[in-house]
Amino acid sequence: MDSVIRGLAVYFVLLIIARLSGRRTLAQTTPFDFVLLLIIAETTQQALLGDDFSIINAFVLIVTLFAADVSLAFLKGRSARLALWLDGAPTVLISNGTIDEEAFRRARVSVADVLEAARAQQGVASLAKIDAAVLETSGGISIILKDS
Repeated sequence: MDSVIRGLAVYFVLLIIARLSGRRTLAQTTPFDFVLLLIIAETTQQALLGDDFSIINAFVLIVTLFAADVSLAFLKGRSARLALWLDGAPTVLISNGTIDEEAFRRARVSVADVLEAARAQQGVASLAKIDAAVLETSGGISIILKDS
């Protein structure tokens, strides 16, 4: 039972930290982020297993983590409020060609990030051609161009 409690505790702590770190953190992985992820994985492994490295304990933890994930997915499907809290809502960064500086600050996104998405998605390198930019819950930026 100790493994199940540890597994659930670590799962929810990591979920909260990932949620608080912001969507762009998940969408843009840098070498620093990768190293941090490896360190977190090692620390998490130690916290989950403790001194019990048995195969049974590993199976119990795997089942616990999958059950927690499936349960949350089920609950998100039944509760829009929980889904909003866990996944967030899309953030409009540019609307009708107007930049929302506060939205950029809150989302920790730069104009350079929007221009990168515009170049990658639409082949556009100018803010003047962008009608709207939305930071999606996945961390990606959707670009809508102005009508020609």
